[in-house]
Parts: sequence; C-alpha cells; structure tokens
Amino acid sequence: MSDRKETAQAAIDDRLDALVSLSHDIHDHPELSFEERHSSRVTAELLAANGFAVTEGVADMPTAFSAEVGTGPLVVAVCAEYDALPEVGHACGHNIIAASAVGAGLGLAPLADELGITLRVLGTPAEEGGGGKVVMLDYGLFRDVHAALMVHPWPTDRLEATCLAVSHFDVHYSGRTAHASAAPWQGINAGDAMVIAQVALGLLRQQLPFGDQIHGVVTNGGEAANIIPAAVSGRFMARSLTLEGLERLEPRIQACFRAGALATGCEVGFEALAPDYSHMVSDVGLLARYRVNAERLGRTFELDDRGAARPTLSTDMANVSLSVPTIHPLLGIDSQGAVNHQPEFAAACVTESADTAVRDGALSMAWTVIDAAEPGPLRDRLLAGAGSPS
Repeated sequence: MSDRKETAQAAIDDRLDALVSLSHDIHDHPELSFEERHSSRVTAELLAANGFAVTEGVADMPTAFSAEVGTGPLVVAVCAEYDALPEVGHACGHNIIAASAVGAGLGLAPLADELGITLRVLGTPAEEGGGGKVVMLDYGLFRDVHAALMVHPWPTDRLEATCLAVSHFDVHYSGRTAHASAAPWQGINAGDAMVIAQVALGLLRQQLPFGDQIHGVVTNGGEAANIIPAAVSGRFMARSLTLEGLERLEPRIQACFRAGALATGCEVGFEALAPDYSHMVSDVGLLARYRVNAERLGRTFELDDRGAARPTLSTDMANVSLSVPTIHPLLGIDSQGAVNHQPEFAAACVTESADTAVRDGALSMAWTVIDAAEPGPLRDRLLAGAGSPS
C-alpha cells in the first residue's frame, strides 16, 4: 500500500470514533426530505472542525452544504446523504452514507494539495423523493467537478445496481360529498375514481415492458364511511430503465387515472413532487479502482462475478452520472436477511457491521480518489472530460 493510502487510513482511523458517532447521531434523529436540519448541521460541523471551508444553504436549500479543501485542478465531489424515510427512519442507511462521505473527506484532506485535487464534500438533501442532487446540478454545483463518488448500504456488496429512471407525483381526485345512505346518488365518489384507476394500473402491469414499474399509496381516502368522499389523493412513482422509457410510460399511467375520472365524473389533477431521476451510467475506470480498494479491505463481489441480477433502485445520483464521471457502489452490511426500507434494516444500520461499513466506505472512496489523482491515464481522462462520463 502506498504511503499516501497509509496516510489516508491513519487520518480516518484517528477520527473513527467521531465518524461512528456521527452515523449514530444521524440515525437517532431521522429527518425527512428537506427537513434534515440536525443531520446536515452535525455533518457540516465535523467537516468544519477538520479544516474544511463550509458553505451552508447552497442551491437555495437550507439543508444542503458544500465543504471544500485543497486547490488542485482535479475537482472531486463526495456526496453525503442524510434524509430518512417516513415511519421507518434510516431504513436505507443514509446515516452510513453521510459518515462514510465525511470519512473519505477527512482521509483525503491532508493529501489534497499533494494530490493536486480540490475535494468537495457535498451535503445532498432529499434523495428519498425530493431530488436534491438534481437541484444542485441545476445550480451548477457539479459544473466543474471531474468525478463524483458515494457508497450506499445494502445487504450485500455490489459494484452497481440497475438504477431505474423514476418520476414522483401525487394524484388528486375531486368529486362531491353526499350522505352515503340517504342520498348517495347526489355524490360524485372520488374514492371510486381511485379504485378504478388502481384496477386499470393492475391490468396495465401485465403489458409493461421489462423494467417498467408503477407503485403508490392512497394518502387521503376520505373522512368517514357514511360520507361519499369528495377529495381522494394518492402518491405514486413510475419507473423505467431509461428516461426515454419513462417518457413512454407516463402517458399510459395517466390514462389509467383519467379513466377513473371519466367513469365517475370526477376531476383529476397531477402534481409533480420532484425532478425526474434518470438512469445511471457508472464510470468504468473509477469503479475498477473502487473494486480493488474495497477488496483490499476484505469486501467481495462474487455476485457480480457470477452475473447475478443487479438489484433495482432509483437515485438522484444517477442524474449526476449523466453529467460527471460517477460511481455509486452498494456497501454490504449484515442485515440478518432484512432489505432496505424495512424497520429491521434500519436497526442493522447502527450495528458493529454498519460501523465497519462506515470505515470501509470511507477508505474505499479515499483510496479510489488517490488512485484517480495519481499521474496517469485515469487522471488525464477525468481532467479532459469533466461533464462527460466514460
């Protein structure tokens, strides 16, 4: 192992207690998209305490920040997520993501000038449906970035997932109330409209091409059993293998909702909740270096080697990947059979295995950045192609 990698490891290990404490602190204070005030603050404070110049509230988002060290020509961004899910808290392990991103930053900070890099740790809010990174892209926070990295907890180590393009939207039906027993004929039943739409969606599913998905929940189904509901709403997600596929899918889904309105006499409206997330293009060169470094820490990628089907997910990091050479590997923790978005997975994200993942994620990313910064073809390509993934 090179002296630089030993320096990064020592810097991370010297602050490992603080990194694990950060992970547990965020886990203990689950906050939803755009509300991550505590989590963003404690994440930024740890970076500021270790020499990073921190700017909070970037991209007009109060819980977004940019923390920077070094002035080299190669600009590298490490992304920290810290938003949680409703009810199940940190069941996607964003506490580990934030702590490992900070750890990579602390490992690289002493080497930034020597490596000729500008290191930027970005606090990126609202991955769970808000599209914080897309907003940051639109504000130009990735415009000068040559490479972007993050890791994501998962039940197994995987180099890549199949990142589906996704849209998030609410559907609102408007009808007319009436007494459900005395004069139901005077009502226009918004609940019936939603039922018809969901039946239509269920039938549509058998005709969808591979990779297309639709799922959602009813968020407001009415006020009382004896009142014909006049206002019914649902929250839905549409996914496809690519943005182009999503463009073809969305009109078919909307037709199902309009069918409910047509059959019942309701009005229907659609409300976009976030920018669309794209499909992902991983940078092959960065991913190869990540693999070598993760394997040095005992991580294995036998599922990838066997050609096992990639897990499917969606992330706003995918949008970054279409503008900047990017990797988003999955970092295995011992979840005892639980999968992401289950309460049991949330519990697994503050175990000894999760704490090890904080260190391994930080080290793997720091060592990968060191490899990318060394003089050679990878550094040259990144410098020549900012904004163009390989």
